[in-house]
Parts: sequence; structure tokens; C-alpha cells
Amino acid sequence: GYRDYHVDMDNTDRLVDVGLSFTCDFEKDGGFIGLEAVLEHKDIAKAEGGLKKRISQVLLQNPQPMLHHGEVLWRNGERVSEIRSASYGHTLGGAVGLTLLESNEPIKKSFIEEGDWCVEIGNELYPCSVSLRPLYDPKNERIKM
Repeated sequence: GYRDYHVDMDNTDRLVDVGLSFTCDFEKDGGFIGLEAVLEHKDIAKAEGGLKKRISQVLLQNPQPMLHHGEVLWRNGERVSEIRSASYGHTLGGAVGLTLLESNEPIKKSFIEEGDWCVEIGNELYPCSVSLRPLYDPKNERIKM
């Protein structure tokens, strides 16, 4: 999905964590401001077996409740992050949001699949699915029509 600066990400987030390192021109003559930091973060993630922070999408399984932002995301009974931005995904049939997952272990596909996920809305827990890929048009085929 697209990122909105100051909502989905801000100046405290690293490009690699929010999935935007592909926007860096690592071969640019003279480099760019922050080149060393991005390369260092990529090296650390590789050495640790993956990223420990990753932007992800959330979809509530119940079509009724709404997400706004600030709702707590739970994995296996533990708080892992907050919803940064949200709306209703009419094509997906439920409320959707973006969150920056944080963990002590690398966040990979298995981390997502093995988790029991829910979002806390008004002191009630709602089951949800979490995805590292866009929930709608993950292969970017519809946008290129």
C-alpha cells in the first residue's frame, strides 16, 4: 500500500522498516543523505535474520466495527503495536489499517501466520488478519489496467 508521511510513517521510522528502501538509489553518484544509515540497517536486519519492525496491513474479520487510529493490535495475547491509520475497505469487506509491527524476533511470513491476531476497539477484542503484502491487489495488476 501507499504510505502517507506523518500518519503511516514519520521521521522516526527507518525506510527499510516501512518498506521503502526500494526508493533509494544506492548507485547514485555522490550517494544521498542517509545512505550509510540505510545500508547499516539493511546489514543489521540481514545479520539478525530479518527485520524486527515492519509495516503491515490489518483487516478486521467482522465487517461492523470501524478502525480510526490508535487501536491496539494484539498477537497471541500480547500487545505488539497500534493502528497508525485506518479506513473502511469496501472491496475487502471490513475496516483496514496500517501498523508498524515490533517484535524481538524477525517479522517474517511465519510470524504472521503463526499469530492469533486481534484489535482492541472500545475494550473489546476483534479478530483480524495481518499481512505484510497489500490486502487489495498485492501484485499491483489492477492499478496498471
